[in-house]
Amino acid sequence: MRWTSMELAALATRAVPGLSPTGVADAPDDARDFMSAVVVDGSGNRWRVRGPQHQQAAMRLETEVQVLRGFSTAIRAELPFRVPSVAGATRVEDMRVFVYNHLPGEPVELPDLVRASPELIEDLGRTMAAVHDLSETVVDHADLPGYSAERVRQRRLNELDAAASTGQVPPLLLRRWERAMEDKALWDFAPTVVHGDLHEDNLLIEGERVMAVTGWTDLHVGDPADDLAWLIASPEQTFSDRVLAAYTAQRRTAPDEHVLRRAALSAEFALAQWMIRGTTGGNEQMVEEATGLLKQLASDIETYGGRPIALDPPEEDKPQAPADTQDSKPVRRAGAAATIAGAGAWDASDDDGEPAFITDADVAEADPSDGAAEQETGVVTPVPAHAAPRPVATQRTASDDDPLTEEIPAYVDDAGEFDLPAPVTGSLPIQPDHDSERRAKQKNFFPSSAASAASARSASSSASSSSASSAISSASAQSAPSAVSAASGASAEPVGSAAESAASPAEASSSSIYERHPGLRPPGS
Repeated sequence: MRWTSMELAALATRAVPGLSPTGVADAPDDARDFMSAVVVDGSGNRWRVRGPQHQQAAMRLETEVQVLRGFSTAIRAELPFRVPSVAGATRVEDMRVFVYNHLPGEPVELPDLVRASPELIEDLGRTMAAVHDLSETVVDHADLPGYSAERVRQRRLNELDAAASTGQVPPLLLRRWERAMEDKALWDFAPTVVHGDLHEDNLLIEGERVMAVTGWTDLHVGDPADDLAWLIASPEQTFSDRVLAAYTAQRRTAPDEHVLRRAALSAEFALAQWMIRGTTGGNEQMVEEATGLLKQLASDIETYGGRPIALDPPEEDKPQAPADTQDSKPVRRAGAAATIAGAGAWDASDDDGEPAFITDADVAEADPSDGAAEQETGVVTPVPAHAAPRPVATQRTASDDDPLTEEIPAYVDDAGEFDLPAPVTGSLPIQPDHDSERRAKQKNFFPSSAASAASARSASSSASSSSASSAISSASAQSAPSAVSAASGASAEPVGSAAESAASPAEASSSSIYERHPGLRPPGS
């Protein structure tokens, strides 16, 4: 159901007796879920009217009302920001439209927040810390869910399975996300109260202060990284680092060291959650948008690398040195001197089918001058860097009974302490691997054009669109699939704004995910 601003003003007069509108204007909101307007009455007071566009949005509004009722006067007094209060409501068919007391401040777009003063940066960190330090009784009062760290991880894995079943998620992303979700050390955190839809559109700012926080439809107890995911979409990595430093300093308890890794995962995974929501809701436009963005994200990660999320990425994802710089010198290591117990000539008739026992030879007791011992253990002594080997001719007897000998060139140092085979001339037997060299050259690399004006325009578009973020994050507080302020796709922790900002798959594929959200770049790039 959709209403014009004039219709919302008329509904406000039904919800709040005595309200006489003298002016009305549209207000920014999650465009896919809500219609909002600001109404001015004859006394100059302002009121915010908010109506749902569909049944799921109506349920979220009802949840928010329950949350706001849980903010007692004592709790509100301790918060460094203001929280909305409901002035009235009116029913339209099977949904209700709510009227809120207007709050001071205006939302500031993310590109502008990046250039904020140190005072405002400090207040952003203080605001998020205050949310996460809220008492869980606020969540309990609204009868909202609470999840343990392991439950959060399992829910993400379930959502990953649902995303994989669509066949629309590139395998590279599925492997990347699954590694992070299977890494239990990454999910060792203390659950806190989580806003669930925290992003720049729900922060009302005036001067150097965050005056109010709105959008409490997805409150729950869970992973605090969800509320930090919107920072990953910032045009500059230093912005998220500064806010995180202020947030850490203001928390009553120290946050876990991996919170930004999980925030980056939430930012990327929001695209899959956005696609799941479109699939379950039969919204082909949402599915098409999310699919295009997922392909673009996979392409960018494959080409440039991505922000690290898993604590121990697999070997194929680690930067490798070019073949011409790899160290190929022999190294003495445990097991290099392994011999078969009871060494001697093997007789097939003595084979009893039992496995041989392998032990480490006592290399220290072996006589260095004894060539037989050296041949038995197979230990090769590396050439010291200071030694200048010189070629000599040595004779090696094939056996004690065989007088035949052969001359084999070898290298010895001036002290005559070791010998090595002569260097092999010609081409190397092991050729450089093309894929490893490509990864070594491309890993953690970004073209300078990534921070172009297009990124600012795209980030601005991302900031203005929050429906994906709130819709996406709702499932993390409820049972429906969600999408977050996606690093690449939405605006809230659930990071949804990027998905929302893409008008079409064609537009989404026209620029890099990293151009629209430079914060997803690997650190130091």
